[in-house]
Amino acid sequence: MKYFLGGLLFILLLYVLLTYNKLITLQQRINNGWAQVDVQLKLRYDLVLNLVNTVKAYAAHEKQTLESVTALRQKAMTVQSLPEQAQLEKKLTGAIQGLFIVAENYPELQADENFRQLQEQLKEIEDKIAFARLFFNDTVLKYNLKVQMFPSNIMAKIFRFKTKAYFNLDDNLQAREAVEVNFE
Repeated sequence: MKYFLGGLLFILLLYVLLTYNKLITLQQRINNGWAQVDVQLKLRYDLVLNLVNTVKAYAAHEKQTLESVTALRQKAMTVQSLPEQAQLEKKLTGAIQGLFIVAENYPELQADENFRQLQEQLKEIEDKIAFARLFFNDTVLKYNLKVQMFPSNIMAKIFRFKTKAYFNLDDNLQAREAVEVNFE
């Protein structure tokens, strides 16, 4: 009986240790995932500033659009919370799209090699942001499951592990609706 209780205590202690280490590992992966997203966002901010300056050279009278993109970029660079970050990134994405709409009105800008390179770099960065966001959100999912599911939720409560927020850029319900295709 003494060995049985000792073995049971050892198994319980081993479970606590493994669960705690798994939660710490997932928490650090979330931190790493966010750092990867943050790096790509900073590259995007630098590129947006270059795009704005390039468009300014051709479209000086489009002041409101250019100021809007610049202001949103500045706010997004200084925000602290994840929900605020996601909201500002969504607005910045819309402002960048507005910038490209303005650029469409200037054929000489569209022909500018620097502008085309900046557009291509922005597309690459947007793809990297999407991938980094996917990795981050996948890790948050694994972590949140571990924090919420029995029996690891007991260890999570004891050691005060809390669920983490996802980084969602598109809460727009229209983006989730099916696209109608009409070949008429």
